[in-house]
Amino acid sequence: MLEIMLSLRTRRMSVSLLSAALLVGWVPSLAASDPEQSPDGQTAAVVNEGNRGTVARSRERTAGSAVYLTANEMSIATGQPSLVLMSSGSTHIPVWSLSGGTPGQSVSGVVGGFPNDCVAVKVEIVVTTTDPTTSPDYSDVYRVHLSQMVEDAPFTERYFLGKPVPTALPAAPFYSRTILLESYYEVDPQAPLTVRIQREPGDPNDSFTRPTGLATVKVTPLKALAESHVVQDVSGYNSWPMIQAIGEKLVCVYSRGTAHSIKEDVRAVFARTSTDGGKTWTAETTVADTPGDGEVTVAKGLDSTGAMLLWVRRIGKDWNHDLYRTTDGVTFTRVATPDLAVQPMQITDVFAVPTVGLMALWFAGDYSDKAAQSWGTLTSRDDGATWTQTSIESGLTKANWPTEPSAVYLGDGRILAVGRTEIGQGQFQLVSTDYGATWKRSQTNIRDVHASTPSLIHDAETGLLSNYYYERGRGILRRRVVDPEIVFDHPLNWPASEAIAIASPIAWDSGNANATVIGNKHYVAFYSGEAPNTSVLVSEFPAPTTEKPHSSR
Repeated sequence: MLEIMLSLRTRRMSVSLLSAALLVGWVPSLAASDPEQSPDGQTAAVVNEGNRGTVARSRERTAGSAVYLTANEMSIATGQPSLVLMSSGSTHIPVWSLSGGTPGQSVSGVVGGFPNDCVAVKVEIVVTTTDPTTSPDYSDVYRVHLSQMVEDAPFTERYFLGKPVPTALPAAPFYSRTILLESYYEVDPQAPLTVRIQREPGDPNDSFTRPTGLATVKVTPLKALAESHVVQDVSGYNSWPMIQAIGEKLVCVYSRGTAHSIKEDVRAVFARTSTDGGKTWTAETTVADTPGDGEVTVAKGLDSTGAMLLWVRRIGKDWNHDLYRTTDGVTFTRVATPDLAVQPMQITDVFAVPTVGLMALWFAGDYSDKAAQSWGTLTSRDDGATWTQTSIESGLTKANWPTEPSAVYLGDGRILAVGRTEIGQGQFQLVSTDYGATWKRSQTNIRDVHASTPSLIHDAETGLLSNYYYERGRGILRRRVVDPEIVFDHPLNWPASEAIAIASPIAWDSGNANATVIGNKHYVAFYSGEAPNTSVLVSEFPAPTTEKPHSSR
């Protein structure tokens, strides 16, 4: 029979991030016989069991070797959470009980002693509940606050507020969940790290109104990520790259101008190729440089013969999309400039759909708050010579408008696409079960992205789906790997992301991932820098294996 005993309630006090770091020897006093709420919502007496420290002891570790903050090594930071014992039989686990109805409850602890080769940390939490009403139909939301005090800098300089992370609850009580709250926070290995964990019951995605128990915080030191290869870094705003494999050759096409602008006359399109995985590149060739027009690469793909297709947006007196074809990545021939009823803001990557032919998605609008945004499909049965436009949704507000989507065909008529959002931080998921005739749009649980293009790769051998995107404002290229069966009907079930490359944190002068595959390797192009000079880069990653991807649940 379940027996819940409350214990170890600290005084009702707030410990700020600064004081938590300064008061490394502070020990909270403990109250006694005061009724509190445990993670199953029951009431029991607080039992005084003596003082507990709030700082994880420094210990020798190497990058990749985690340190754990137990509940007894954390203290109240804000609000009035309760330190309780979750007990069943002879098993007793101390946890912090975090309310499902009272916002602003958080606890913190301090971690130190990172190895010298540590450049960043990953932060995970382990939470559980004893409440019998737990169900995957409910979700809760957590976020992390991180800070370090370093010499000759204000203590606020390295403060980081993590994004809210929603996860589904388990189907039964007593099951624990490991939730990744931050995959890459850069640190000074010589400075202590303050970790503050907060539940967010005020978030609309936190639908579980009962308390949950925070048992452990796991902090893993990380080594530096691999350097990206430079495709082009000549003077100018090199940006918006598209990368495509033609056999064993990589073709990277990008545009260059003077600023983050798509209309300037000087902006033209260029290409380079590589046969050694992006380490070296051939001389630059010009793809498109129309006098009086600004030209930008917007999409790529393959036709039925294996030739590369490239969409270029051309803006001058008129607004057009030109389709180019190449078999070698050096010589490009314009094959179509479709006259479309709705002129897209952008056409996206081309992919093949059985019984349909080639397909690309498009979106159109003016980015205003008016209900004037739309999106749909383009299809071709003659390898791109002619195209048929279909509108899927129109009259959308900006908040409901999926832009810059990337799509893959999964088989049996099913298509899955992910698109960027223009308000807030997140991604839309678009799915079709009838070869693209009809679609369903949903919001995902992906939040560590801001106004940056996603790029999907579906590995036929493993069946795994990789979602690449760039977190603008932090300079992190990320990947989420999932079995598409998990998320096709459940867009809130995307696993946690992993940081795979680091570049410029300047929001609009970096980003826009675009991916391709050769064998068991993925290649992702993006741009990075600071206006007026940015570079096109490419990173190489092993294709994910059939091992279960790291999950946030």
